Amino acid sequence: MRQRKVRNLEEKISEHKRWLVEEASAVKGKWKDVFGNENDLILEIGAGKGQFLIKQAGIRPHLNYIGFEGRASVVLRGLQKLEKEPLSNVRFACGFVNGPEELFSECEIAGIYLNFSDPWPKIRHAGRRLTHRGFLSQYYKILKQEGFVEVKTDSRELYEFTEREAMEGAPGLFLITESTRDLHRSDFTARNVTSEYEEKFIAARKSIYYIRLVKDIACKYGRQII
Repeated sequence: MRQRKVRNLEEKISEHKRWLVEEASAVKGKWKDVFGNENDLILEIGAGKGQFLIKQAGIRPHLNYIGFEGRASVVLRGLQKLEKEPLSNVRFACGFVNGPEELFSECEIAGIYLNFSDPWPKIRHAGRRLTHRGFLSQYYKILKQEGFVEVKTDSRELYEFTEREAMEGAPGLFLITESTRDLHRSDFTARNVTSEYEEKFIAARKSIYYIRLVKDIACKYGRQII
């Protein structure tokens, strides 16, 4: 969705700098210093206006959350939300995550959320999809043992692509522990916290596809499909 141009955008963002990580690549390996504690760090790629991230952080104050969003005008909305509802365990960063390993060290992340990522429908753009095997291999490296990747999408094609990549494109890295073609008709707890996009799709009675990948737990859990 196209965002309206915001006047004096940089100035407005600078008013909320306490919630912003300005040079994320410089923090690689030192993300705990940003929050001043040893709590696990959760990443959202494509955080949008921040509703999902802020809700998660409010429910789980024992975890730290960093949300990356490529559009500065949208990041501003998330920063403004935090001014109204301050949470010490949330930060935003402005930028697209093209190389997760450039931003996080090995085993530095406990979980990753991918909510309504661009499905890049053309075949020649498959490598840009955030669940392509190239990204999955990087997630595997930066995730802690038993770390997770949760994907929500309104794209059946992206959902099916993600399943294939997890099982065939990057075998042995992740186990699919939860998967459904209609999240809000399932019992999965992932339906409890929604993003702005998700609420629009629910209102329009569109199905939300959901899949959860977990690192290195093949001997502990089975695959659940609804």
